[in-house]
Amino acid sequence: MGKQNQMKVSQGHKNGSFHSSIGFVLTCVGSAVGMGNIWMFPYRLGEYGGAAFLIPYIIFVCIFGLVGLSAEFAIGRRAETGTLGAYRYCWEKRQKGIIGRILGWIPLLGSLGIAIGYSIIVGWVLRSIWGSVTGEILGDASAYFSVATGDFGSVGWHTTVIIIVVAILLFGATKGIEKVNKVLMPTFFVLFAVLAVRVAFLPGTSEGYKFLFVPRWEHLLRADTWIMAMGQAFFSLSITGSGMIVYGTYLKKSEDIPKASVQTACFDTIAAMLAALAIMPAVFAFGIEPNSGPPLMFITLPNVFRQIPFGRLFAAFFFLSVVFAGVTSLMNMFEAVCESWQNRFRLSRAVSVLLCGAITLGVGIFLEAEPKMGSWMDFITIVVVPFGALLGAVSIYYVLGYDEIKKEMELGRNKPLPKWFGILAKYIYVPLAILVFILGLVLGGIG
Repeated sequence: MGKQNQMKVSQGHKNGSFHSSIGFVLTCVGSAVGMGNIWMFPYRLGEYGGAAFLIPYIIFVCIFGLVGLSAEFAIGRRAETGTLGAYRYCWEKRQKGIIGRILGWIPLLGSLGIAIGYSIIVGWVLRSIWGSVTGEILGDASAYFSVATGDFGSVGWHTTVIIIVVAILLFGATKGIEKVNKVLMPTFFVLFAVLAVRVAFLPGTSEGYKFLFVPRWEHLLRADTWIMAMGQAFFSLSITGSGMIVYGTYLKKSEDIPKASVQTACFDTIAAMLAALAIMPAVFAFGIEPNSGPPLMFITLPNVFRQIPFGRLFAAFFFLSVVFAGVTSLMNMFEAVCESWQNRFRLSRAVSVLLCGAITLGVGIFLEAEPKMGSWMDFITIVVVPFGALLGAVSIYYVLGYDEIKKEMELGRNKPLPKWFGILAKYIYVPLAILVFILGLVLGGIG
């Protein structure tokens, strides 16, 4: 194994590499920021103790961001290949590369499965931009959403989303992904900041801010607060055992992986807080139930926008920013699959991207009805993805071993990793990943 892998590591990836640290971080933030930040975090923040919820949430973000993201970035850079090759690399140390080759398909199928469901949701969001411009979604949001989420209700919009993602990836792996994220992610933050400022001037928002930020300390004594904070942090950072590995593949050896991981976690948390500030105060200002999930985005918020001046404009801003978040996340899901297919089956870049797009649309088009899409996403996010993330954690920190992956994490750093990093990784992070998987099965999802 040694000589072969050393030669491989010295060559670099044929898809290229990220050109700058900020480009890499913004790309990872683009992958991490998604629907969970926008429709789940604001509700959970308020429902599970307001400011008190932030304490366990930030604790888990620090753990998962520092050692979870670092592990996936590092194994990608170490193996210089994505999911399938990275798992094989880990298990070859035990002379069981065939096991790694098989296990790697689980998180890869998780990425493809999420892409199938996610593209449907982003199609709904894209359709909602048009509904905002025409004012149709501000008239009867429930009826508009019902039509959009029926059988074959958003085929054109769904297809458009996939075409956009495929076009970006065909432009080049690192080249296209990095350039697009450098534009879309700053724009996302600006748009949500504008919305948050506008919402602050609405009368009656005080109850919304209380819901979000007045600490109810008794919630810290409840197990469900800690469980939901853990699940929210884990899934918000896009730790899937696949997606972040492929981005690590394109990372230069001179980059400080733990530093980039912390930066990604910080920006992801800022995005979630901006979403909370833009959504919940407005919901409370108009006395609307602050429910989570698709109804919050597609029914509740349009009813809010309908009641404020320039509502069409702000609704369009909102849905545009969500599309940006969705497209950047989809790029990561597609790239994880495409890179592995390129290497495993020796496919050209164009063929692997087009095949991924065709499968995503071909399966997803029959899942456009909201109940079907919901069942699909429940299975993928409760069973497949957390199991894939668990396999990644165990494969990297135990099968390959902390001492080996530590060498990769210390490249590009001025100082060696502290001793507590390994303890945190092996004896806290990995058991927590196991707990996320088990609790998700028992409780029907915690992310």
